[in-house]
Amino acid sequence: MFRALFARLTDEPKRGQALFRLAVAEARRPDWYLRGQVPDTVNGRFAVLATIVALLMVRLDRDGEPGKDAGTALTERLVESLDAEIREMGTGDPTLGKQVRQLVGAVAGRADRWGKLVATTETWGAELRRSVYLDETVATEALDFSESALRIFWARIEESRVEDLIDGKIG
Repeated sequence: MFRALFARLTDEPKRGQALFRLAVAEARRPDWYLRGQVPDTVNGRFAVLATIVALLMVRLDRDGEPGKDAGTALTERLVESLDAEIREMGTGDPTLGKQVRQLVGAVAGRADRWGKLVATTETWGAELRRSVYLDETVATEALDFSESALRIFWARIEESRVEDLIDGKIG
C-alpha cells in the first residue's frame, strides 16, 4: 500500500541523475589522469568533473527551457554529490554549506568562461590550464591530450539532442 502511495518518491530516478552519471563517467576516464597527467587527487578529480559539468551546462543552455531545466537538475545532483563527498571526508556542518557554495561557484565560473571560449576559434590551452590543471605547470603532451579529449567531448555533446543528454546519452 505505501509503495503505491509513495511511488513518485521512491521509484522514479532523481531528476538529472542520468546526466550527472554521464558527467561522472567522463570525469572518471583513466586517460585524464594517465595521458592527461591531471593529478589523481581530490582537487584534480574535482577539476575534471567541474570542467565536464561546465561544458554540459554551456551545451544545455542552448536548448531553451528544456536545456535550462536539465541544467538545473544537473546542478542539483552536483550539489547533492558534493554535500555527500564533503561529509564523507569529515567536514562538519558549520562549514559544509559554504564549501559546497564555493565549489558550485567554481563550476559556474568555468561554465561562463567555457561558454565564451567554445563560441570562438581560440585555442583552449589557457582555459584548460586554469580549469583542469588549476594553473599548475603541465607537460605539453598532457595539455595536448586534454585539449583534444575536451574538444572531442564538446563535439559529441554539441551534436547530441537535449533529450538524449537528459537520458545520459551522447553521440
